[in-house]
Amino acid sequence: MRVLIVGAGQMGSGIAQVAAAAGDTVLLNDVDRERVEQGLAAITKNLDRLIEKGKLTTEQRWETLARIDAHPQWGDFDADLAIEAATENPQIKFEIFRRLDVSTPPRAILASNTSSISITKLGAQTKRPERTIGMHFMNPAPVMKLLEIVRGIATSQETFDRVHACAIAYGKTPVEVRNYPGFVSNRILCPMLNEAIFALYEGAGTVESIDAVMKLGMNHPMGPFELADFIGLDTLLAIMNVLYEGFKDSKYRACPLLQEYVDAGWLGRKSGRGFRVYPGRTPSYVQ
Repeated sequence: MRVLIVGAGQMGSGIAQVAAAAGDTVLLNDVDRERVEQGLAAITKNLDRLIEKGKLTTEQRWETLARIDAHPQWGDFDADLAIEAATENPQIKFEIFRRLDVSTPPRAILASNTSSISITKLGAQTKRPERTIGMHFMNPAPVMKLLEIVRGIATSQETFDRVHACAIAYGKTPVEVRNYPGFVSNRILCPMLNEAIFALYEGAGTVESIDAVMKLGMNHPMGPFELADFIGLDTLLAIMNVLYEGFKDSKYRACPLLQEYVDAGWLGRKSGRGFRVYPGRTPSYVQ
């Protein structure tokens, strides 16, 4: 199968690695060559790490990389499946789907890795809503097993069946969820992270103490601030805004402190500072 990935960032590069490792030919696209090269570098680093752990051979590494074709320029893409993995912004995603509709063959399924935006709305940007679907990979995509599959109101059973089979071929566990804001994973997860930020904002605890409570008391592998920084605070804010607009319920209101951090450009790991500071790979707490 030929798979087009639009967006070579953390999620897009991870999905590209998954698809290529499963034997698919991957076309990796982004707004410029630099971003595509950064995505390829991230994939190479991940594969090298697997070799060091004894989970991959050098031959498998080269075979996987050989299946990934850099496509920084937009054009006519010969693909059976297109997966959009751009930033969590409705208008950006709408424009990508409009362009994909005219740049891919009629047979192609148009999928989105969106973590919160309506698949019905994305499908409505195209002339093939029956071939539009949500494929929400968890981060990091090469590691996490869950794949949320989301139908829009017009998504056909054939499209769902093909994507479900694709998920299994990729070694994922597909779970069908309804087309509600945030679906299931982020409808539950992001308000929890937002509430942790409110607890910090109101002085209930420090970043370190709140993370410790959730790790030691609730057996979470990562504390809420550690996880929020990993996800990206701008992404978390975008999802909270989608939830708030979608449900019109004040319980989904983003914490003002989250908004302030995003305004400051403190986006988490990717910017070098979020609720922790990341001078290298070892974080320190921002009190």
